[in-house]
Amino acid sequence: MRTPRPLARRTALGLALGGVALGAAACVQGEDSTGAVATEGAGSGSGSGGGDTVRLDYALYNPLSLVVREQRILEDAGLTVVWEQSLGSNRANEFLRNDNLDVASTAGSAVLQARANGSPVQTIAVYSQPEWTALVVGADSPITDVAGLRGTRIAATTGTDPYFFLQQALAEAGLSGADVEIVNLQHPDGRAALERGDVDAWAGLDPNMAASELTVGSRLLYRNVDFNTYGMLNAREQFIEESPELAQQVVDAYAQARSWALENPADLQALYAAEAQQEDEVAALVLERTSFVDLEPGDAQAQVLEAIVPLMVETGDVRSEEEARTALEGLFAPQFAQAASS
Repeated sequence: MRTPRPLARRTALGLALGGVALGAAACVQGEDSTGAVATEGAGSGSGSGGGDTVRLDYALYNPLSLVVREQRILEDAGLTVVWEQSLGSNRANEFLRNDNLDVASTAGSAVLQARANGSPVQTIAVYSQPEWTALVVGADSPITDVAGLRGTRIAATTGTDPYFFLQQALAEAGLSGADVEIVNLQHPDGRAALERGDVDAWAGLDPNMAASELTVGSRLLYRNVDFNTYGMLNAREQFIEESPELAQQVVDAYAQARSWALENPADLQALYAAEAQQEDEVAALVLERTSFVDLEPGDAQAQVLEAIVPLMVETGDVRSEEEARTALEGLFAPQFAQAASS
């Protein structure tokens, strides 16, 4: 196992401003594919990568991506890596659909929706089982349960796990999306809208959700870990078919990152805090709600996704139940994770 690289130390001023700046900074990084950065491997032209290029995302909702990037696991294997930040599953899906990236990370619900609607992508690894979303209200909100959201304005990023979490929570309470006004905002902007009082609730996503809890006392109105779908690493089918050896190297890197994360929780927390520009307490809360499960996609993930297919059809987020179930049947490409763990 490689020794982790030293992390850049934040100044006292950076610590004070980090939580305030995160929303504005994140809206720029990764919003329109303008922040791509290529990093070359020291051994370019040598090793199994042969100096090949792979285009990957990194995301705060995918802690293992931060480890792969910061430790230069793929670059040290001889690859040139083009890194792009994803702010949410919807952006990651756009990157894949538009051929801006080869591999990107989403929630399971989001990649299923994308594939059902015609995006040629498959899941090559599972990077976490998180409780990364909940329904959030302000500290002084009079709302005490999901039923009380009727007639309110709720911020959510469509096409992401928080959006599907919201839909499931409403359905469980006997409501639907028609009973509320869903305001489509990117995750950092949803947090800001809640804290300004522009919306009554927010389908939150860590680390913004954890930061809002700890800094301004926002309250988790409704939690349900079973409504959080797994974090899934997805690739374009063309990339899998034409460059299976590169797909394998990416999953191998994730396997190495997972082992390091499990063995070095304190260092992972420090890395996450630095990348998110948040206090250590925020990073600790995010990682407390994140489990780094086995990388191989399979029955556990399929069962979670199968349960939300009818809801996706009802809300119009997929065109038909038949297309959604067909998409789920062909979603997983488990051979890479199987090889990484063998």
